[in-house]
Amino acid sequence: MESELGTIYEIINDSSIAYKDRISADRWKEPYMSMEELQQQIKDGVMFYCLEDDLKILGVTGIQDRKDVNLIRHAYVRTDARRKGVGGQLLQYLQKDQEKPILIGTWADAVWAIEFYRRHGFHVVEREEQKRLLKDYWTIPARQVETSVVLANGKYGAR
Repeated sequence: MESELGTIYEIINDSSIAYKDRISADRWKEPYMSMEELQQQIKDGVMFYCLEDDLKILGVTGIQDRKDVNLIRHAYVRTDARRKGVGGQLLQYLQKDQEKPILIGTWADAVWAIEFYRRHGFHVVEREEQKRLLKDYWTIPARQVETSVVLANGKYGAR
């Protein structure tokens, strides 16, 4: 698990470079996620899943049980493995057999991420509802709430 943790850390920080010029400078830092933050996410209940090919991990994403929903957390694909279906496979796997609605938070300016989730059946939640969800289910600073969006699967609207 220790080597997997190092690989997850590496992939998150490799892939997150895509956000560097897209999110506000006051929210960007390097590394994007420290090892301590990653370990805290795991302690907070984020279960990470990896997709590998020939024993090389290509992408990672997490899922976190939060009250009456599940959150998709930290979905990242190695830069050299993008646009090969890795993210879609991980997202499909995590949705399989889920009875609770699934929510995803991402940066509002990460238009590629928003479009990816839309292509996979998620919809952007209305702004006032987003603010409530971000405060209820995530532990993030107020500034990040202002610069984020929430997407939901069809089960969320059906509750």
